[in-house]
Amino acid sequence: MAGRSILITGCSSGIGYDAAHALHRRGWRVFAACRSAADCARLAGEGLHSVRLDYANHATIDAALGHVLTQTGGTLDALFNNGAFACPGAVEDLPVEALRAVFETNFFGWHALTRAVIPVMRAQGHGRIVNCSSVLGFVPMRWRGAYVASKYALEGLTDTLRLEMRDTPIRIVSLQPGPITTRIRQNSIPHFERWIDWRASPRRAQYESSLLARLYTDRDKPDRFELPPSAVTAALVHALESRRPRPRYRITTPTRFIAFWRRVLPASTLDRFLARAP
Repeated sequence: MAGRSILITGCSSGIGYDAAHALHRRGWRVFAACRSAADCARLAGEGLHSVRLDYANHATIDAALGHVLTQTGGTLDALFNNGAFACPGAVEDLPVEALRAVFETNFFGWHALTRAVIPVMRAQGHGRIVNCSSVLGFVPMRWRGAYVASKYALEGLTDTLRLEMRDTPIRIVSLQPGPITTRIRQNSIPHFERWIDWRASPRRAQYESSLLARLYTDRDKPDRFELPPSAVTAALVHALESRRPRPRYRITTPTRFIAFWRRVLPASTLDRFLARAP
């Protein structure tokens, strides 16, 4: 893979951070994108080539991709769409503006960057586009409606794009992680505090007994079955370097089990199981 180039978004921490460093060690020319200039500077200090890219700001998408193409001489071998955020809260308490903000970053921004990359890959005659989805891209969980909706939409768009790209040398892949150790819970707190008026909600007691504790309590150890970001990176490496990548990679035991249960269980039975999740 020496000399091959990849643009990875959401590299300030978690999955993107691990993937950027791991692929750099494997000889890829990594362009690690972050929303903030401070994070870009930190990654540059760690030996990565970092660019600023905020999915909610399409000018930064164009500028980041333009910079990458200038550095590579107009080529890009792979794109890993990864950056995303969550806004926890009951669906009935979720303002339209909050949902729109989640979709702007988690869906529309990904689409804009993907559309900009496809002509480059067409011209060079190859390419891999890998989207980091989630187990929440095919099953729901309480309190996560905005994130679930964005990932369901992403799954549909990714599957359609994969079908449409069959007559091209561009491969489209979806990663579906389950519980992974990242900062998405901590990073969701400002969005929860901005958008969700939980004290005025008819579900206030449920917020107090369930969601608030999960959001604000520091955990001493990972959740059951939670894996480190390197588990996602391992699947990403296969998706990028295998001659025949899978259409989707289900990562973590819960993701694989739930995918099976979704096929075999009646919807009402699966709902009862999912409703018990915190």
